[in-house]
Amino acid sequence: MRYFGKARLAACVAVSALALVPGPAILAAPAPAQADQPVYKDASAPVDARVDDLLARMTLEEKVAQLQVIWENKDKVFDKDLQFVPAKASKAYPDGIGGVARPSDAHGPISPRVEPGRDTAQTIKLVNAMQRWAMTKTRLGIPILFHEEGLHGYAALGATSFPQAIALASTWDPDLVRQTNAVTAREIRARGVTQALSPVVDIARDPRWGRIEETFGEDPYLVGEMGVAAVEGLQGPGHGRTLRPGKVFATLKHLTGHGQPESGENVGPAQISERELRNYFFPPFQQVIKRTAVEAVMPSYNEIDGVPSHANKWLLTDVLRGEWGFKGVVVSDYSAIDQLQSLHHVAGSLEQAAREALDAGVDMDLPDGLSYQTLVKQVRDGKVPMAEIDQAVRYVLEMKFRAGLFENPYADVREAEAVTNTADARALAQKAAEKAVVLLKNDGTLPLKATGTIAVIGPDAAKAHLGGYYGQPPSTVSLLDGVRSYVGDKAKVTYAEGVRITKNDDWWADKVELADPAENAKRIQEAVAVARGADTIILNIGGNEQTSREGWAAGHLGDRASLKMVGQQQALFDALKALGKPIVVVLTNGRPLATVKVADQANALMESWYLGEQTGTALARTLFGAVNPGGKLPVTIPRDVGQIPLYYNYKPSAHRGYLFTPKSPLFPFGYGLSYTSFDLSVPRLSKATIGTGGSVQVSVDVKNTGSMAGDEVVQLYIRDQVSSVTTPVKALKGFQRVTLKPGEQRTVTFTLTPEAFALWNLDMNHVVEPGDFDIMTGDNSVDLKKTVLTITE
Repeated sequence: MRYFGKARLAACVAVSALALVPGPAILAAPAPAQADQPVYKDASAPVDARVDDLLARMTLEEKVAQLQVIWENKDKVFDKDLQFVPAKASKAYPDGIGGVARPSDAHGPISPRVEPGRDTAQTIKLVNAMQRWAMTKTRLGIPILFHEEGLHGYAALGATSFPQAIALASTWDPDLVRQTNAVTAREIRARGVTQALSPVVDIARDPRWGRIEETFGEDPYLVGEMGVAAVEGLQGPGHGRTLRPGKVFATLKHLTGHGQPESGENVGPAQISERELRNYFFPPFQQVIKRTAVEAVMPSYNEIDGVPSHANKWLLTDVLRGEWGFKGVVVSDYSAIDQLQSLHHVAGSLEQAAREALDAGVDMDLPDGLSYQTLVKQVRDGKVPMAEIDQAVRYVLEMKFRAGLFENPYADVREAEAVTNTADARALAQKAAEKAVVLLKNDGTLPLKATGTIAVIGPDAAKAHLGGYYGQPPSTVSLLDGVRSYVGDKAKVTYAEGVRITKNDDWWADKVELADPAENAKRIQEAVAVARGADTIILNIGGNEQTSREGWAAGHLGDRASLKMVGQQQALFDALKALGKPIVVVLTNGRPLATVKVADQANALMESWYLGEQTGTALARTLFGAVNPGGKLPVTIPRDVGQIPLYYNYKPSAHRGYLFTPKSPLFPFGYGLSYTSFDLSVPRLSKATIGTGGSVQVSVDVKNTGSMAGDEVVQLYIRDQVSSVTTPVKALKGFQRVTLKPGEQRTVTFTLTPEAFALWNLDMNHVVEPGDFDIMTGDNSVDLKKTVLTITE
């Protein structure tokens, strides 16, 4: 079916026998081929030949089993102590198991505060036991594909926690994203897991949406560059599809339109035209697929033009596989196939949902295979072609062969513990946090001096909030901890909570209740009393893991209709401001907040998002000047929710203005200050004129004109002055973060290829049109200097 008409282009035991087998970074030598050995067990045979041989040996039931995953169904294979029981597995899954979700959790979708997850040794005990069962107790010995969450560090007990994705995007440093993901990969792989459900390359255009924290921001170019870096960190660079030691297969998600849902509500319809999809939402996915060997893609929960992504054959087959040449596995988002019946109502049963998803191109049914369990009967009844089953199974088996699971599915406890949350990982977490901080305002109050009395106040100050899909690192550093450690005995540090935002901050908890206003009024009075004796106030406000999160069900909400801070946080700020003391505000949050009054009245304002386990160390070093902030916003911050949608790359007819409210954002995309100053030159072109197939180099001189070493992000935007279809007023096409000493100057050069200038024309062809283009450079999306490039026939 062609949904878009003319759009379609050419097609726990530290000492355990199971734990002492060679680890994933030490691949076992392939056994020599023997005359009676099946081809699929011959490690020297080509992957395609191994798959062909194995497929020919499999029963229908064994094939369908490979398309299913277990998570909540772990009860079927665990005993009352949550330990794996081979006999139970053989009874429940006699034909094997395709995959297992999150072996590091204790049971399934339960908060680790209620039921702590498995540590390294316990996870490896489970993985090894399940793999030994699969390899020795099932007829064909097909290993299991384990997957974990790794959005900003491995989401498991004991692993390293890096800044949340939106904070990593604020670094504007792809190399840093590559490094953090490499650590995430080694910690996941060391536990015997070969797939991570990361990165998210949705562009995010609605800050009401609770999952905006999981994204790299609003711009397709920035998101694409960060997405490529994340995949290279997880899998390694290049196009080789064989999984390397210490690496995991990445899963690109969520295809697509997820980041601009109707009303800002998770899984809401994406009212997006095909041209908008191709101009903004497709490019990050396309860039990653083009430039890496990403092995898995996950469709989005939402619908586009009336077609849910998990049933959209045009999207998953014609575009993803046909146009972009994707060769890996398409895995469903959790329960998304089931939702074709329960949520979207495009299927009248799980059987129909399974048929639609399989035909569209979804290969694996996560997390529990409820829909794909029906496929055996449907094939026997003639409702599902065996060819569709074989094709999906082929993709899954290829992934398992390329992961080396048939040769070495096991992990080693000693090795895993040696590479998890190491000193270098913690140092990298601190570095990433320091680079992610965005300074939004400073009247000269910062950097602070470690003298006198410093009051650290706020609901987020005494805890390092990690954000959604979080890990459980061995230790974390709060802002309060960081300030106390940094100043030592050179200054007196006092503390008050000020207000409490919600009754608890458990990301997993379904019910979210605001803290008692009466109790908060008392807390405000206590904070004022503490601050009255201080010379300087550091106020840490914003949100927590319950005020911005994935709303995965009607009983587990996470989106908001307002961008104001919840609770009595504004009242706390007002009360402290009335004291007349210098007040520095640090925002901790997962979504942009319309803190108009705070931005106007605070002496200094920092956006920190969620900075990971080293939050307090990074913030303290930045507040006191040991680190010069250099982060930039990856999203636009509105003044008011009524401005939404508000993003920098709007069309010329947008943003005429409002009565009584400025049309400008509170802070623009790409914005961020420093403790030093920089001067950027007018951009210079290597050629004033190029043809439609030509390229041009753009050079910019950037100089540190201040007295402190610092980082600047040089940003390059273009604008097509006249075009056959409307194009944005500006579009990011290049960026580079540079570090300069006082007085140092450097020339930054970008190369613009035809891809940078192309548009989807009236006939939905991707072409470069002749004309004049504004080439603009600067340190944010507003303050730009320009020159003009002419493109001729």
